[in-house]
Amino acid sequence: MALPALSLSLQFGRFKGVERHRAALPRHSVGRWIRHALGSDGEITVRIVDADEGQRLNREFRGKDYATNVLTFDYAQSPVVMADLVLCAPVVAKEAKEQRKTLAAHYTHLLVHGTLHAQGWDHETSDEDAEAMEAREIEILARLGIRNPY
Repeated sequence: MALPALSLSLQFGRFKGVERHRAALPRHSVGRWIRHALGSDGEITVRIVDADEGQRLNREFRGKDYATNVLTFDYAQSPVVMADLVLCAPVVAKEAKEQRKTLAAHYTHLLVHGTLHAQGWDHETSDEDAEAMEAREIEILARLGIRNPY
């Protein structure tokens, strides 16, 4: 199965412990994880941020005054998926520890999750949509060697 083409920009903010997050996110792996979640070619920027930037973006764009694990800014779904995925490093690290996952495994899940959002998948619209999105994530993650995160 040929995977879609991907133009990827991978960015890291400046924060304490950024080296650990860089090590968990090799560019070739990030590209592979996202390509497995894409249904068509994509142009995606992934930015790893600190809690302050994550909280600011969540507040400004979603009206929620806290840092969340992943924010998806989708700009186009066709003919090319165009999106920014912003992941908050401290939140991701905390969740990975709580869920007893490696940092890389949790990033994989969140990048797949965010990429599905960029293509119109939504788990907040109904229980049926949530179940469909989770099933799709589980299927993609299994192909990537990651166990069911739910």
